[in-house]
Amino acid sequence: MSSDAVVILGAGLAGWNLARELRKADPAVPIVVVSRDHAGFYSKPMLSNALAGKKTAATLVMKPAEKIAEEVQARVLPNTTVTAIDGEARTLSLSNGETLAYRDLVLALGADPIRLPLQGDAADTVLSVNDLDDFARFAERLEQGPNGAPVQRVVILGAGLIGCEFANDLLARGITPTVIDLADRALPRLLPAEASALLQGKLEAAGARFRFGTGAQAVQHGANGLIVTLNDGSTLEADLVLSAIGLKPRTDLATGAHAKVARGVVVDRLLATSVPHVHALGDCAEVEGTLLPYVMPLMQQARALAATLAGKPTPVNYPAMPVAVKTPAWPTVVCPPPDGAEGRWQVSTTDEGLEARFTDAAQPDRLLGFVLQGKAVSQRQALAAQVPPLLG
Repeated sequence: MSSDAVVILGAGLAGWNLARELRKADPAVPIVVVSRDHAGFYSKPMLSNALAGKKTAATLVMKPAEKIAEEVQARVLPNTTVTAIDGEARTLSLSNGETLAYRDLVLALGADPIRLPLQGDAADTVLSVNDLDDFARFAERLEQGPNGAPVQRVVILGAGLIGCEFANDLLARGITPTVIDLADRALPRLLPAEASALLQGKLEAAGARFRFGTGAQAVQHGANGLIVTLNDGSTLEADLVLSAIGLKPRTDLATGAHAKVARGVVVDRLLATSVPHVHALGDCAEVEGTLLPYVMPLMQQARALAATLAGKPTPVNYPAMPVAVKTPAWPTVVCPPPDGAEGRWQVSTTDEGLEARFTDAAQPDRLLGFVLQGKAVSQRQALAAQVPPLLG
């Protein structure tokens, strides 16, 4: 069995953007997109601010699978999973019984939410929002809490990027979120302490609550909803519990195909795995030791891989890529310094904003990252131009 098709596993932003870029680069190559869900095109980052925009799961879909498949001239296989990859034969075994051959295979599988090993008879009611179906369940539960009334109290597990974004979004619905985290402050991996404090203060002023230095141990049904027991022995009452403690790249298929896996699917600058003709991009791809689960790296990967698959080997480059945290209560932009970078934060604040610069320990004039808040976010492009590329 042989094929000249490029098969893309995954119909998220990574998969569909690669299909679009590949079609521009090669008008003739057959493209097949395999998706375990409906395969409609939507932006996953919009899930954490959809409530404020009064979006539903249906209105978040920008294009149904049939429409975008027609635009990129691709065959789409929705609601289909891959049961095995045969790297030597270059074939896939599908849940519909089909054996699909490929010229090149692209893993755009994304990542799964990390689940805490919670105890209690209501542990299985804890939600995560990682895709459109998750958001539909979340929105439905918000309308009808444990006692049939709309939800008013939400406990969020995790004060990272997604946890803080959902806290801000729930406030737009008049819902009181309580955010808990084992860390001592909000977004500790991305922000210096001063920026964490300002973000927390603005969210608290809008109605959010935070509990740091403790985590959830159990979730149980109570007379008035749910009871969340924390590691310190205290309890919180809630109508709904949302877990937002992080993501783990989906690597099982790559492992089954004997591809090298570390934190994610290991790829080189050409986004090639250790198995010939198998590539990876997006949240599941670890590029030279780097995992960046954001939109801008994904777009850089899609453009580079499309060119490579079209016959023009193109290494992926990562320029400085600031990330906007979707917290309207306190606008925040982060351009994280590289993992392991040695340096220090220099922070200046005013009543209207904060500017934090992470400078190189060896070269104090060399900017390696930054955080901007409030009105200072207007300096985003100017500072980004001073930060060296992460991969260049």
